[in-house]
Amino acid sequence: MTGVLFVFILVVVVLAIQLMQAQKDFQAQTDDLSEQIEKSSKAENIRKSMLDEIQKDLESEGIEVIVSQNGSVISIPNDLLGFDSGSHDIKEKYEAKSLTIGTIIAREIEEHDGEEFLDTVFVEGHTDNAKYQGLEGTGNWGLSTFRAISLWKLWEEELPSDQQLETMQGPEGQPLFSVSGYSDTRPVNANQSTDLGAAANRRIDIRFTIVRADSDTLKEIEREVADQ
Repeated sequence: MTGVLFVFILVVVVLAIQLMQAQKDFQAQTDDLSEQIEKSSKAENIRKSMLDEIQKDLESEGIEVIVSQNGSVISIPNDLLGFDSGSHDIKEKYEAKSLTIGTIIAREIEEHDGEEFLDTVFVEGHTDNAKYQGLEGTGNWGLSTFRAISLWKLWEEELPSDQQLETMQGPEGQPLFSVSGYSDTRPVNANQSTDLGAAANRRIDIRFTIVRADSDTLKEIEREVADQ
């Protein structure tokens, strides 16, 4: 009888230990999920604050840019860049304002600890819908990309050493900035029948993406929590 009681007690103890471990695992997974959500929310708030400050600082310099409704993109209109149709050159008279934009972006990223919370900052070039045949057949895709490269090279070559964007790194040590082109696939003005309407689409967007938990990781955490 004593042996049976001992086995019973042993089973109860083992079950209690397993239950305690399961509760610890559940709490750890819940805490991990909460931490990921909190970090993403904090990153979104910092990004919004950063872009608001960039826009405000630029306005104080007489430079009007557009911030998207979701607070993730700064759009630099063509009247600040002066791209002619079919051209990717930033003319000399537009360089000063372009450099001011780069200077303020660098400063606000630094002041908001952006290298901790930003994943990538995309310098995105865009064109109007006029068919461009140059750049060895790359057409509007090449033209839009070279517009973004033109702005990036200007920043790279002319910004002072303490405002260099190319040295900024994301949380995992990768370069923070990237350059891309979207051809005429993302127009901001559907009416391109006039010079003014077409010029609105010859622009550069600066897209700020934040660090987020991998979606598969979040789903796995959520599944594990649900199974507890």
